[in-house]
This record gives sequence, C-alpha cells and structure tokens, in this order.
Amino acid sequence: MQTERLQSLALQVEQDLEKINYATKEWSPPILHDGEKALDVAIIGGGQGGLATSFALRRIGLHNVQVFERAPEGGAGPWLTFARMITLRTPKHVTGPDLGIPSLTPRSWFEARYGEQAWRDLDKIDRKDWQAYLDWFRDTLRLPVVHDHELEGVEWEGGLLHLTFRRANGETHTVRARKLVLATGIEGCGEWYVPPFIRDALSSSLYAHTHQEIDFEALRGKRIGVLGGGASAFDNAATALEAGAGSVALCIRRQELPRINPYRWMENAGFLAHFPALPDLTRWRFMRRIFDLNQPPPQDTFWRCSRHDNFSFHPGTPWLSAREEESGIAVTTPQGEMKFDFVIIGTGFIIDFTKRPETAGFAESVALWRDKFTAPEGEESVVLGTYPYLGAHSQFLPRDAADPKAEMLTSIYNFTFAATPSMGLSGASISGMRFGVERLARSLANDLFVQDGEKHLESLLSYETEELVSLGKPDEQAP
Repeated sequence: MQTERLQSLALQVEQDLEKINYATKEWSPPILHDGEKALDVAIIGGGQGGLATSFALRRIGLHNVQVFERAPEGGAGPWLTFARMITLRTPKHVTGPDLGIPSLTPRSWFEARYGEQAWRDLDKIDRKDWQAYLDWFRDTLRLPVVHDHELEGVEWEGGLLHLTFRRANGETHTVRARKLVLATGIEGCGEWYVPPFIRDALSSSLYAHTHQEIDFEALRGKRIGVLGGGASAFDNAATALEAGAGSVALCIRRQELPRINPYRWMENAGFLAHFPALPDLTRWRFMRRIFDLNQPPPQDTFWRCSRHDNFSFHPGTPWLSAREEESGIAVTTPQGEMKFDFVIIGTGFIIDFTKRPETAGFAESVALWRDKFTAPEGEESVVLGTYPYLGAHSQFLPRDAADPKAEMLTSIYNFTFAATPSMGLSGASISGMRFGVERLARSLANDLFVQDGEKHLESLLSYETEELVSLGKPDEQAP
C-alpha cells in the first residue's frame, strides 16, 4: 500500500509539472568543444542543494546540466554517514527542494508513506526519512546524477571550465562546462578542525572528529570526553551513551550554552530573499550577531544526553592540552585535569579553500571578505574575514582583477555554507533552500543568456515560423 501511494504521488508530481510547464523548454544554444557539447552547468554535490539546483534549472529551461557526486549511490550528504542526530533540527513545515510544488513537498511524501495522522503527530522528520525523501525526489524527477565522480581540479581554456574527475576505479576523465556550481555543503568549505594539541599529541586511534566514522560499540564501558557545544557534539555524546559508554563528559569554553537560535529569526521571507542586496556593513553586522549567538543544540538533543546519569556537562572548561598516559588520555583544563579513554572532537570546521582538492588550484585567487571590507573599530571578526566575498550571483570574485584566473572565477558559483556572509542561508541549509536555490538558478540563467545575447538576437532575426497561414475567409480553409 505504501509503495502504491508513493507511486501515485509521483504520478501527481508529473501531472502538476505538466500543468505549469510554460517556458520550460531548452533555450541555451549548444557550445561545442572538439566535437562534443559542453555542459551549460556542472553541479558538484548530489545532496539536497545539488538536487534542488538541478531541478530549478530545468524548470527555467536549462536542461544541459549534470550533477556529479563523489559518493556511491545512497551515500550523498551526511544523513546516512556521519550525521548522528535522530531527527532533523529544522521544523517539519520548512520546505525547500520542492520549489513550491505541493506534491513534491516533504509533507506530501511523508503522508504518502505514513499517512496524514502520522504527519499531524510528527514533531521533526527523522534524518533517515529525509534521505529517503531526497532519494524519491531525485528518482521521481529523473535528475541527471552520476555517482563515484570526485572533482580533482579545475582549469580554464577557450572560455570553458575543464573539470578533471576521478572515478571510483581510479580512472580520470575531463568534462567541459560553461558554469560550475559547488553544492558541497559544509565539508566543501575547507576542512574539519581538530585542535593541534589533540592532533599532534594523541594517536589517531584515541580521538575522532564528529564527522568521522566512529566504532561506538568499541567505546562500551569507556570514559569518553567530548569537546564542543554544538548540536553535533551533543549528538555524538548521546550516541556514545546509548552505545553503553561508561561515562561521557562534554566540555565547552563558554560559561553557558547558547539559548537563542538565530536560525528561527532568519526564517522569514524578507531576510531569506533579500539579504544579499544589503550593503556590506549591514551584512557584516548581521553575520557578526548571528555568529556570536551561535546555534544551540535543540532541546530534545540536550535531553537525549542529560537523561543519562553517567553524562556530565562542563561549561567554562576549555581544553588546553592533552597527553597520552598508560591509563588513557589526560586533558588539562582551567578546572584541573580530566582523564579519558577516547575523545570526540566537535569543534566544527575552518573556511579554507586551499584544503579542498577541487578548489586548491584557484583558492589563492579568490577574494575573501578581509580583502574587500574593513570593519569599523570594535566590529572586527577574524572568522568572518576568512569567508569568500561573493558577487551578486553567488560567483567567486578575484582578489586582483588582472589575475589570469579572474574570468574563470566568475564562472564558478559557491553554494556551500561558505556563501552565508555574502548570500545568507542558501544550499547548505534546508531553511534557506526555498529562496537560495531559485536565486542561484536564475543567476545562472541570467549569466548564460547575457553571455549568448548576440546568438539569441541572431535566432530572432532568422525566425520565420508563420502563425498567419491564410489570408482567405474562414470558410475557404481546407478541411
């Protein structure tokens, strides 16, 4: 019955899209290179941002698009890999990939699978269900996704991007495209951060970052230390507790956990749609406030840990150093030493495109906020300064306009979390997807159409399809 309802919903999607298919036919003229047609847009990342962008481009007549995902089928995104929350952190009513098509919404999918009452009873969507929804979304729309393709480098030649991919079997090949979208989420911004005093002092078998694979069963009965106060740190602490850890101590440097979630404030159409149009100073001040507030763990995530008697929470307890001992790990804090058998690092990530293989070749040419904007005294932020300063269409900009890579950079669109200071919430956030995806798609279409403006004019000048086919009276028409 469940399968039948999902099949019926997929048919409804097809019918809905057919009813609104005006001006969705392909309009971009082909560009040939060595006899092969170059892609109009190559999208890197087959997660929620990449899939939604592909759909949005098709809706406005750009069909010569391909999505490339490095993971095998079923492994895109964090939901079935390193995400260890039980449910999404966003409210169930938030929409995004559907682009306003009611039959494509998460709610429609959920009700088809579990029933309308189950939706009414639902608090937040299970992360595994979210991945199942994305898989259904991809398959229902027959989106052009190829898996096991990792982007290793980008070059510019003859007005085209030359993208080098490595397949799962080790073979490499080149794909040419006019535009490139990086929809690689948080991970595509740089690298996950492990403090040097952990990385340099401890054997790799004694610690893991929250994004890594962790054998929680092997932690049964062990003393676990968790560094970091974000949702992922609490998710990993809870997973260790539920797997039978002997004790889990979670430490943060702040004197107390953040309680205000700025994401809930940001979920309004004014901010989501128009933030990129604000002046630099205003955008900077918005982001300083948002970053200073940080994002607290959801209430249910905190309770998931605190219900365990062997869980302890230590505010105002930054880790200063660590060392290996025969009995395990000794961590120095302002409150004294703490002893653990294994530590989990939930210290987030750093923005640094030189750390990513797909962007390392041009990262030094990319303009950052610190290159384009000087904050007023007292309003500085080293962290914000490391983010890329993007153009109005989410494209990279060069630090130096005379840089030989300048033209290439403006053909690469950043749809990762690193776009946040320039564009607000976008592809790496479900909350921002409804507006961010459509803005990105229309930006790509705008740039391609303008680039080909003379060709479109030539097409009009040679257009000779007659609509008036007879100058006679109606009754003189042939049957």
